[in-house]
Formats: sequence, structure tokens, C-alpha cells
Amino acid sequence: MFYRTGDADLATDIAQETFIRIWEKQFDYHPKKTKALLYKITFDLCVNHYRKEKVAGEYLKEIKFSFSGGSYDNYLEYKELKKHYELALAQLTEKQRIVFLMSRFEDLTYKEISERLGIGVKAVEKRMSNALAELRKLIIV
Repeated sequence: MFYRTGDADLATDIAQETFIRIWEKQFDYHPKKTKALLYKITFDLCVNHYRKEKVAGEYLKEIKFSFSGGSYDNYLEYKELKKHYELALAQLTEKQRIVFLMSRFEDLTYKEISERLGIGVKAVEKRMSNALAELRKLIIV
């Protein structure tokens, strides 16, 4: 996985997730079949990771800020807040950022987000809660 991803941490995470899935399913051991299954699960997890990463990148491209009316002082305050907001979003973990952007910019419910990402509703709630708490800490101007 390291040679495929170029990221030691990501390769380790995918390998661990692969073995967790094998452990949870409690497959019978067959030398050739088990090895092929390990490769298949690992490859699928890698593809899923890059798909999620691509979705997160698309959300970041779609964020558009606009300012209408007001005084020059208000405009400067807006620019400052925008800068803090963008920096704060960049500091969120990928999982938190994806859930936050899907909720706020696509107006998706937690259930819809969980279905799209293939995770539980409670996981979405936890990620959103952590994202909001982190944003509150980071955007204080």
C-alpha cells in the first residue's frame, strides 16, 4: 500500500482496516483465497479513500463567498472573517470537513450524509459536533 499511496500513515491505516474487516467477517483460512481476499479488500479501501478525498476537494472548490453592500469597514471585517473561516476549514480533519461541508453547503441531513459516506448516523453526528467545536475555537477574530 505504501508504494500505491506514497503515504506511510495512510498505508498503515488501510492495512489495519483490511485486517479488521477480515477479523470481523471471520473468514476460513485458505492460503490462495485468503491472500487474494486481502489484496481485494486493500485495493477497495484504497479506491474508497481516494474517492472520498476527491469529493472533499470538489466541496472546497465550490465554496464561494460574496459580500454585498455595506461600508468599507464592514467589507474589511468580512474579508478578515472569510480568511479565518477558510483557514479553520483547512485545519479540520478530512472526515470532519467533508461532513461539515455536506451538511452546510448541500443541506443534507445526517442520515443522507451517512448513506453517501457509508458510515453510521452517530459517526456523522460525532464528526459534525467535533467540526463545529473546532471551528468555534479557530474562528475567534
